[in-house]
Amino acid sequence: QVQLVESGGGLVQAGGSLRLSCAASGCTFSNYAMNWFRQAPGKEREFVAGITWNGRRTYYADSVKGRFTISRDNAKNTMSLQMNSLKPEDTAVYYCNQARDSYGGSSGAPSDNWGQGTQVTVSS
Repeated sequence: QVQLVESGGGLVQAGGSLRLSCAASGCTFSNYAMNWFRQAPGKEREFVAGITWNGRRTYYADSVKGRFTISRDNAKNTMSLQMNSLKPEDTAVYYCNQARDSYGGSSGAPSDNWGQGTQVTVSS
């Protein structure tokens, strides 16, 4: 299976920006939709954004629409999440996920293939 590694997390002030990356190894990356999920302390894991196999359609949670942008580069086997206008409530561990099919959806259609996570902390 494709192995996933997140990077780019860190500490940022409210209103600032951060860019997360997910690097994939393996030969099947371009066959699947990809997702970002996040989990904050004491809260359930939630879908953040998704992107179809060819990058032509994207999905966003209502809480991040207009602020976050998901993208992918299949030639480089990478996926990114550009996060702007960050809020303290965006603080969470962010996880890269491989979807179960080529299209994903508004809930991500996640598989059990996850990265290790990267911490994002937004200070007020």
